[in-house]
Amino acid sequence: MSAGRRRPAIRIGAAVLLLALAAWTFAIEPRWVAARTEPWSAAQWQAPAGLKVAVAGDWHLTTRGLWRITSAERAARIVDEINAARPDVILLPGDFLAGSGDDEALPIEAMAAVLGRLRAPQGVYAVLGNHDWWHDGERTARALSAQGIRVLENTSARLPGHDDVWVVGIGDHSTGHSQPGQALAGVPAGASLLALMHDPPSLADMPRTRGLVVASHTHGGQVSVPGLGALVVPGAAPREWAYGWVVHQGRRMYVTSGLGVSILPVRFNMRPEWVMFR
Repeated sequence: MSAGRRRPAIRIGAAVLLLALAAWTFAIEPRWVAARTEPWSAAQWQAPAGLKVAVAGDWHLTTRGLWRITSAERAARIVDEINAARPDVILLPGDFLAGSGDDEALPIEAMAAVLGRLRAPQGVYAVLGNHDWWHDGERTARALSAQGIRVLENTSARLPGHDDVWVVGIGDHSTGHSQPGQALAGVPAGASLLALMHDPPSLADMPRTRGLVVASHTHGGQVSVPGLGALVVPGAAPREWAYGWVVHQGRRMYVTSGLGVSILPVRFNMRPEWVMFR
C-alpha cells in the first residue's frame, strides 16, 4: 500500500480508537463498580479476627443520572450488593450529594432514605464531605441520623460488642472541619480504631494508631495515566495519596476511589469501588 493510501487508513484507525476510548471513559468505566476485598495481616489489624468492614464513599447522589452517574436507583443497587456481602460494620466517608446546592443533587432526605437501607449488625457510621457541607451539613447529618446512620463529626464511639475497638470520625479537611485531636479525645489508650475521614490530609495530623484508617474525596483522580498516576488530586493531599494504601510517618491509610464522579462524568483506569476489609 502506498503512503498516500495509508494515510486515510491511519486517520480512520485513529478516529475509531478515539471513539472507543471516549465511549469507555464516559459511558462504561464510570458505571463499572468494583467490589474489592482487602485482607489484613495480624500485624496490621488489631481488631477481632473475622471482622468485616465495608467502606463506600463519594456516592454523589443526583437527579441527573446520565451526567452525574449515581441516581437513586443505581445507589439502591449498590446498597443491595453491599448488604448481600454481610459486613459487620459499614463506614461511609462522605460526599453523599452531587454538586454544591443546586438542583442536580438528590434531595437530602431522599439521599438519606436510600443509604438508610444499608445494614450492618455493628453499625453504619458516616462523616460529612465537602459537598455535603456545601449543601447543608447540619441538615445532612440530621437526615442520616434519622435513618439510623451514626454521624461522627470529630467524635468517636465504641464498636458494639468490643471493648477495645472504637470508631472514630474526623471532619472534612477541605472545608475546615478537621479536628483529629478532638475526634480521638475519648478513645482509651491502646484501643484499636476504625477511623474514617473524607479528605486524606487529616492523616498527617493523627497520632500513630492501631487499626484501619480510610478516606475518600480524591476519586483516585478519576483519570489515572499508566506510569504517571492521577492527573489531578483535589484538596491538600499530595498526588501520591490519590488512591490505595498510603504510608506517612508510620501511619497507614486506605484512600478509596469512591463510587461517583465530580466535575466531569469520566473515569479512566480508575474504576469506582466499594471495599470490604477482612
